[in-house]
Amino acid sequence: MVRLLFWIVLIAAAFWLWRKFKLSQQPRQEAKLDAPLKMVRCAHCGVHLPTDQALAQGNTWYCSQAHLQQGPGRQG
Repeated sequence: MVRLLFWIVLIAAAFWLWRKFKLSQQPRQEAKLDAPLKMVRCAHCGVHLPTDQALAQGNTWYCSQAHLQQGPGRQG
């Protein structure tokens, strides 16, 4: 009985080491990060937001349609 347990443990350990070695040989897939978004400032209220959520009018950016219609605010 002890011999049987010894062989089972030995085979399990060999299998575990083989899998660990096999996984370490595979190239790691690095997590791909997206490029950072450019942040712009609303010309009316001054809030910062990503360009994909901002509205542009010429060289000025706005956070909402209402602020775009109101135009540049007082920045002080």
